Amino acid sequence: MVFTVAKLAVAAAVLNNAVSAVPLAGRQSGKYDWHDSNGGHTPIEPPTPGSGYFISYGPRPYYLLNNMTDSPLKRKLQSCENGPFEITAFSIAHRGGADLQIPEETVQSSVAGARMGAGVNECDVAFTSDLELVCRHDQCDLHTTTDIMNRPELREKCSVPFSPANDTAPASATCCTSDITLAEFKGLCSKMDGFNKSATTPEDFTKGGIPVWRTELYNTCGTVMTLAEYIDLTDSFPGYRNFTPELKTPPAAVTMPFPSENGNYTQAQFARDMVDTFLEKGISPYRVFPQSFLPDDLAAKGVNIIAPPINYLLTVTGENNETIIPSDYGYAAKAAGLDIIAWTMERSGPLTNVKASEDYYFSTFADGVKTDGQFFEILDMLAQEIGIVGAFSDWSSSVSYYGSCMGLKGTYGEKYHAAPYRQGPL
Repeated sequence: MVFTVAKLAVAAAVLNNAVSAVPLAGRQSGKYDWHDSNGGHTPIEPPTPGSGYFISYGPRPYYLLNNMTDSPLKRKLQSCENGPFEITAFSIAHRGGADLQIPEETVQSSVAGARMGAGVNECDVAFTSDLELVCRHDQCDLHTTTDIMNRPELREKCSVPFSPANDTAPASATCCTSDITLAEFKGLCSKMDGFNKSATTPEDFTKGGIPVWRTELYNTCGTVMTLAEYIDLTDSFPGYRNFTPELKTPPAAVTMPFPSENGNYTQAQFARDMVDTFLEKGISPYRVFPQSFLPDDLAAKGVNIIAPPINYLLTVTGENNETIIPSDYGYAAKAAGLDIIAWTMERSGPLTNVKASEDYYFSTFADGVKTDGQFFEILDMLAQEIGIVGAFSDWSSSVSYYGSCMGLKGTYGEKYHAAPYRQGPL
């Protein structure tokens, strides 16, 4: 079974078209035709920290470990308590890798995720009104993830202006990256995702709505990034990190093709610009793992890494549906020879609450989840029984700890580097 609508992190020989093909070596795009994947690129190296740079997992993995019931898995993980700690591409930094506590898609989140050992860093790619590429999880999320509503000169440009709460409807607004220029975008402060449904003023709209288990301790002014800045930042981290940009599909609020001074901006051109940004930076094509949710971006015959959400991979059985087991989907994907990346760990808050809150990621197996101590048990089942090669996480240290302790390297290795490349049309 190939699930082409889910987020797909793709590697060599995955796609036939320009939208998400990796490796990028040999790709003929609008500007480049590079057939030598090593010439002029940053080299492919083992993911080991540089001299004087230390990986720090912080208290989170130890808290989860201490809440486990005694088992061989717990004892194995305890044996790694004092390191050595490594960077591992099994740990994929979701939106930077620290958005459990730090505003997503920011310099600060990426720096923290890298320090916590994530070997792959994500940027969700959107575009501005002047067609510059930036990192935002959604093309139209500025009203909940930045302070744009506190800036009168910018909020008046939003696709859907602020509407105050009333007796029949909550407060609302829709602000897109394509509503403003790059210069205007760069002036924004990123914040923890959330909004005040009861707001009667634009300024009040930005206050509240953050899940109680997140923190606002670091919610000061997250630094937003362009795609080019994300590439430079990720490439600067000691230890060699890979890239996983996600090409966003603009929502209905954004007309596509997008009208601009240079003509209509198509999804294909958007994809081409994303690829060219990496080529311009001289990044080895084999370090780049694009993703897409758009079926038209995918060629099912070439898919060899698939990334479904966790709830697709696990289910429950037993008299009270309290025994967690791999799902038929997970077994089918493994049997088909597909490598699997799961999403998203550490996005649900305390595991004791996932059933009551009807959390999406645990929806198929929530009856079997009782304590935070099951975090590593769930991750271990995904890794050892289903065979995932990586996991996205909102707090990289917990997945990094497991991957490092178990010797899991993730998406590094000759398996993808040596895969045949099939060039397709742009």
